[in-house]
Amino acid sequence: MSVLKSRVITAIVLLALLLAALFLLPPIAWEILVVVMVMQGVAEWSRLSGLSGRKGTLYWVATLCIMLTLLWLDHGSDDAQRLSLHLAVYFVSAVLWLLLVPTWLMVGWKVTNPWAMIFVGWAVLIPTGLAMIDLREFDPSPWVLLMVMGLVWIADTGAYFAGRRFGKNKLAPSISPGKTWEGVIGALLCVSLYIVLVWSFSPNFVYKEVLPGLLLASWWWVGLAVIGDLFESAIKRQAGVKDSGALLPGHGGLLDRIDALTSTLPLAAMAMLFQRIS
Repeated sequence: MSVLKSRVITAIVLLALLLAALFLLPPIAWEILVVVMVMQGVAEWSRLSGLSGRKGTLYWVATLCIMLTLLWLDHGSDDAQRLSLHLAVYFVSAVLWLLLVPTWLMVGWKVTNPWAMIFVGWAVLIPTGLAMIDLREFDPSPWVLLMVMGLVWIADTGAYFAGRRFGKNKLAPSISPGKTWEGVIGALLCVSLYIVLVWSFSPNFVYKEVLPGLLLASWWWVGLAVIGDLFESAIKRQAGVKDSGALLPGHGGLLDRIDALTSTLPLAAMAMLFQRIS
């Protein structure tokens, strides 16, 4: 109960801070905050990857340069150039989460090559940061980003409590023994309810024929979230640690909180960009 209390308190504080940042910060301040979060993620990824000392520092600096370069190109490019650049970044993320990571998990790869871990870390974190910037800009901003993040949080919460109460059948015991199929079912049920409630308050509620498609998309999104969660668990197991860090009481490190977001936000941003093109 003390762990659960710590998790709940931390979650409430984080949610309050995030909502304040989402709705009150000007775009440049939000971008700076996103860069700070990405750099914290890089610091934790470096430890998980065994990139200590000078290697870890160089990796951190190189990632900072990449993020700042992306932001600089954003502000100095026209809409078409910006769109092409962002789609290229999200394409890398799509290849990672739809092809590479599922194979990684099924085969049980143990990747110890530092260069491989460096590039995987970039493919995990940089598109996530870029998506947090892009999704906040979509109309009605910043509700789009909040809705997508909310879907992942609802899935995570539903999986946690359903797994604790009903969990018997292990989802991936060799990767994360605590995750169960009952937890996945709980996540699907909670996300379905979330989508129906959000849709009920939407001005497009009259178009009820769209709701089944939204529910199917949300279930697919839960699958992506589970893949992101399992992947971070596999990386932590490979590193021999329980948490990616100790930044957040009751939650571990930042990566422990955003693992499911890394596999969902970039693909959500990619889908929104394609929708804008069409």
